[in-house]
Amino acid sequence: MIPDWPSERRRMVDRQLRKRGIRDPRVLGAMLTIPREEFVPHDSRICSYQDEPLPIGYGQSISQPYMIALMAELLELTGVETVLDVGGGSGYHAAVLGALAARVISIEIVPALARVAGQNLSRTGLDRNILVVRGDGSLGWPEAAPYAGISVAAAAPDVPQPLLKQLGDPGRLVIPVGGRQDQELRVIVKSNGVTEEHGATFCRFVPLRGDRGWR
Repeated sequence: MIPDWPSERRRMVDRQLRKRGIRDPRVLGAMLTIPREEFVPHDSRICSYQDEPLPIGYGQSISQPYMIALMAELLELTGVETVLDVGGGSGYHAAVLGALAARVISIEIVPALARVAGQNLSRTGLDRNILVVRGDGSLGWPEAAPYAGISVAAAAPDVPQPLLKQLGDPGRLVIPVGGRQDQELRVIVKSNGVTEEHGATFCRFVPLRGDRGWR
């Protein structure tokens, strides 16, 4: 029996997002309409709206719905921005950001996953303003910089300097920083030449791979 996916999404938004304090109506709207099940491997599809990350192969995962919504909300997007999505995975995070920003560059270091992300976004018709590229996300994607928002869905030992250099002014960078097992989700805000940083919550992400990540 095929699940009632719209009902599953409504339940996820009500129980996992609103009850945990997600308030941005644009973020809630994106999470309510984007079909997460289309970005999950077929054998895990029944688990698409569970309150947990799911494996997508190659040692990577699609993040917990709440964490994706929280990171999107912390970027404070209005719809006119160019955003860099680091650790694109299967494309779901890019799809959410694409509903909130004018343009998204989604970079993935695993070639096979970059292809999967592109296929998922194309199949769902959500690729209109999203470009998927294969590369080392810890180095960013200078070709489209500066970015008003940078979202990193993998944990770094420190905030990669290339990402800070590619962050616009004003701009917001959301990234998990810490060890391989546990991290703190940090928000770096650049405004009028001043950069400030604060922690949002504790979290657990797969390691960021690449030159400025975990080797």
